[in-house]
Amino acid sequence: MTATRTRVQRRPVHGVVLLDKPLGLSSNDALQKVKWLLRAEKAGHTGTLDPLATGVLPLCFGAATKFSQLQLDAPKTYIAIARLGQTTTTADAEGEVLRERAVDLPAITPEVLAQVRARFTGPIQQVPPMYSALKKDGKALYEYARAGIEIERPARDVTIHALDIVLCQDADGRDALQLTVTCSKGTYIRTLAEDVGEALGCGAHLRSLRRTDTGGIGVDRCITLDALIAMPEAERMHVVQPADCLLHAHTRITLDARESGRFLTGLRRRGDWPDAEAVAIYGDEPRALLGVGHITSGELIPDRLLSPLEIQQILEGTPRA
Repeated sequence: MTATRTRVQRRPVHGVVLLDKPLGLSSNDALQKVKWLLRAEKAGHTGTLDPLATGVLPLCFGAATKFSQLQLDAPKTYIAIARLGQTTTTADAEGEVLRERAVDLPAITPEVLAQVRARFTGPIQQVPPMYSALKKDGKALYEYARAGIEIERPARDVTIHALDIVLCQDADGRDALQLTVTCSKGTYIRTLAEDVGEALGCGAHLRSLRRTDTGGIGVDRCITLDALIAMPEAERMHVVQPADCLLHAHTRITLDARESGRFLTGLRRRGDWPDAEAVAIYGDEPRALLGVGHITSGELIPDRLLSPLEIQQILEGTPRA
């Protein structure tokens, strides 16, 4: 006989889980596991982390999904370990070794590392790796790569805001570099590691990658998946942060009840406000996040709004069990 599957009773959950994504799990797999644990109705993540990467992955639920793009666009910080002397087909540990070269450690002086750091700091161009999810004629580049087809990829502009490079050894005791990188969206750390290796004349490929910060959210604020699984179900909702934890860099504005109602219909409001590109708007009684917008010439213009139902559910509190 076929066992009867128990249907999960979904519920409205509005907020953000700051997850320390584990090794070997895709971002979507991590999202689906946490969504199941919370029995949430709607969920989305804020930018993918490769299965071989760990670290900060904000997961958005309900109304918070309206602000996920803000984290997609935010600067991110990584700590990467790149093995020197080997290049691979994928630019990371999953690929086959393409070429091996000797590593002349005495030649990699602090002065040389400083020169390389300067070369790769600021606005740079990167050629996306073939083993990536970028699309060409509706197919991901990695599909072409697996079929042995090389596709020409135009270089893309990215920005390395900060870069630190030090010599180290990887987990296997091989000569390596530790790269601490703060970068713009769209930066491939695999490609950066590979390019730095080429600049040093010996090649390199990525062995490990950890995201330590995204948009001001540090890994010290995150919870592991194992810890979330181990919690009693009634306690898991306490891990869910308010949606405005994604809006810490926004200017705060509070509207009275009358103005709040009009704003929620999409109407622009006028006031004695300085221009601001990113504004989080709240109602005052009761205090509740209404949405985000921007201010131009004293006019508050809505960009993303919560629905009255979402606001009501947030004020009432998501069920704890």
